[in-house]
Amino acid sequence: MQPQAYPLPGPPPRDDERPAWRRALGGLAALGLLLAKFAAKGKGLLLLLPKLKLFTTSASALVSVAAYSLIWGWKFAIGFVLLLLVHELGHVFQLRREGIPASAPMFIPFLGALVAMKELPKDAAAEARVGLAGPVFGSLAALVPLAIYALTGDELFRALAYIGFFLNLFNLLPVLPLDGGRAMAALSPWMWFVGFGLLIASTIAFPNPIMILILLFGGLETWRRWQARKSPESREFHRVPRGTRVAVAVVYLGLAAALALGMDATFLDRSFGDV
Repeated sequence: MQPQAYPLPGPPPRDDERPAWRRALGGLAALGLLLAKFAAKGKGLLLLLPKLKLFTTSASALVSVAAYSLIWGWKFAIGFVLLLLVHELGHVFQLRREGIPASAPMFIPFLGALVAMKELPKDAAAEARVGLAGPVFGSLAALVPLAIYALTGDELFRALAYIGFFLNLFNLLPVLPLDGGRAMAALSPWMWFVGFGLLIASTIAFPNPIMILILLFGGLETWRRWQARKSPESREFHRVPRGTRVAVAVVYLGLAAALALGMDATFLDRSFGDV
């Protein structure tokens, strides 16, 4: 989630008064939004993006760092993008363990990052493992700035730890296309509706374009899967051994609890007067 933007006093500068690099980054951000929109609609585009040199991991990461620097400064932006990278590498690691070809992570400014799968997981258990691998890796990554904060007392690293815990906990919401929704495929698809309700409440409480996009595409994906739930293919996909269901539930609940504790430990009450 991105922070809310608050208006500053005085009229906004005209486009011709803004520095050229700010206008360029604004254009890149708009391009990122458009790419995310079309990528979510077309699986073919997701398969094409990794082949375009413009969208390599390093290039897209640098663009994201530059974009986030406009909001938080370059130090926090670098740390934030690294946390996103480790989260996505968790998905890549598990996808390849499952024998599923996957692209390297690609970053989209203000929307996060994605990994393109070149085929679907073989069953719901594999999908749950892939979904949970991102928050597991991301949570471990958030411990690094937490340790640096403990050693140095630098609140920059406390803030990075907090945002790392928060992002991974948010991704555990049990609604598609978030990681928690993929974990629920191995437990009970009914939980998608619980997660969808939580997402609607969050969107009402904290309205922003990212939440609305997740709500829109999550709703479409949930409805598509729910309609197909009685088909022979869907029944076979969701046939998961009880032991696997228990393991997924333990990892999911334990990780959510640990992330909530991490957020509580690193929360720092700030006001605009502190800036």
